[in-house]
Amino acid sequence: MHALTAHGPDDLRIEDVPFDPPAGSAIVRPTHGGICGSDLHYAAEGRVGAFVIRQPLILGHEIVGVVESDPSGRHSPGTRVALHPATPDGTCSACRAGRPHLCPNARHLGSAATDPHTQGGFAERVGVRPEQLRELPTSLPSERGVLAEPLAVAIHALGRAGAVAGLRVHVSGAGPIGLLVARAAVALGAARVTVADLLEPPLDLARTLGAADVFPLRDRTPEPESADIVVEASGAPAALGAAVDVVARAGIIVQVGSLPSVPLGADIARIVSKEVQIRGSFRFVHEIDDAIAMLDRDPEFGRIVTHVLPFREAVQAFAIAANPAVSSKVVIALDEA
Repeated sequence: MHALTAHGPDDLRIEDVPFDPPAGSAIVRPTHGGICGSDLHYAAEGRVGAFVIRQPLILGHEIVGVVESDPSGRHSPGTRVALHPATPDGTCSACRAGRPHLCPNARHLGSAATDPHTQGGFAERVGVRPEQLRELPTSLPSERGVLAEPLAVAIHALGRAGAVAGLRVHVSGAGPIGLLVARAAVALGAARVTVADLLEPPLDLARTLGAADVFPLRDRTPEPESADIVVEASGAPAALGAAVDVVARAGIIVQVGSLPSVPLGADIARIVSKEVQIRGSFRFVHEIDDAIAMLDRDPEFGRIVTHVLPFREAVQAFAIAANPAVSSKVVIALDEA
């Protein structure tokens, strides 16, 4: 079958690969796949943090498609589904505590964290556990449904702060995750949502998604203590320090952007004197179900998908996705050769 594989830094190929799914797998024909930041790192650098490509890796974990077969009998052939990309082991202390997303032994579609690698969904077929399938409503277009996985990340991040209804939420970083956080906060009843970024085009998109105010950081920054919750989605080390300024006293900062794995300086004295809480947010548990329902209710999320390219132009799609000045979420139409 044809698949999009990364072989190392700047070595991305559409090529024929074998398809040999484990026994008991549900077989899905992917139709759409969103390009994530981790995909971009694997394609450009051959690694994501400590996870280095050691063998050809099929990328892609933001996948929707059509069921071809499901040995469990839960899903009929032809059913449109989104894929939950994680398969925790179910036995570790994190899994037993109800936190399977923190399982140290979990496998994740399109990831080099394990050896052998866990192959992803930018391919003509993918085999997954039946429990990874999530049926899409007939009213939800696949081009919007492909946002289910990243929106689940955004909803989980907001959930780490608790209820957001009636509160002021500030989002640092207007990449796809930041924009999804902003729109989800609007949908969940936040009193006021603001967004900051260095680039104007994603801020323009944030306005259309309901942001009450946006801050092009080269020209204007948020007022100190102007948000009850700050979701830091950029992953820029300096942004975490800025979040301490923006968050109100006794407020909460949620770090969902991937920071570099190095020690970072922080103004601990101000965190203490303001009684600020900083909470990490990693992937998600079952929020993909909430994400599918939210996407079905709210077509405005579809604005975040700025480009849809056919499979044969997947390498070009990655080049577009790597430029946040011209794109937000870039989707590959995997069923269009």
